[in-house]
Amino acid sequence: MRSKGFDGMVCSIAGVMAAIGDRWGLLILRDLIFGISRYDELRQSSGVTNATLSDRLKHLEAHGLIERRRYQVNPERFEYLLTPHGWQLAPIMVMLSQIGDRLGLSGASAPPLKFVNRKTGADVRWSFIDQNTGELLSGEDIAFEEGPGADDLVRWRLSHTNRRYEGDTTTLLEGDSVSETKTQ
Repeated sequence: MRSKGFDGMVCSIAGVMAAIGDRWGLLILRDLIFGISRYDELRQSSGVTNATLSDRLKHLEAHGLIERRRYQVNPERFEYLLTPHGWQLAPIMVMLSQIGDRLGLSGASAPPLKFVNRKTGADVRWSFIDQNTGELLSGEDIAFEEGPGADDLVRWRLSHTNRRYEGDTTTLLEGDSVSETKTQ
């Protein structure tokens, strides 16, 4: 049974996931960030089937994350390049890679990648920074607040988040649902 898509969901994470598509889309984006841009190279890097690769490339292009550019006329051949929107996903790749390293999920005995500043060669890591103070924050330091585009479901999620982080250990009554919180 297929799950429903993310259409109509007010969630930036769901929107990004819908644009990426699936795990193959994520790995294709990884390779494009590395500079692998030709069809055969993309296939070789991930081991994805022709049908899946073709489908995912079309999906990523339709969602504005990549563009197809002809590099040879006869026979006609194309390469795939990240758009500016696609490049905005590069930090996610760094985060996933470094989290995978910390959790020991890389499949190697040591981190297979190292991220460095292109100009200085210094190690680079992802982080959360307070925009007012410059303070480095951990994930536990981050709070969630309603944004201008929040709908009832977002507010319902936030009610759970706020209870959890404000020390309210009471559980929701059975049957507490989004529709009930909408009327409260």
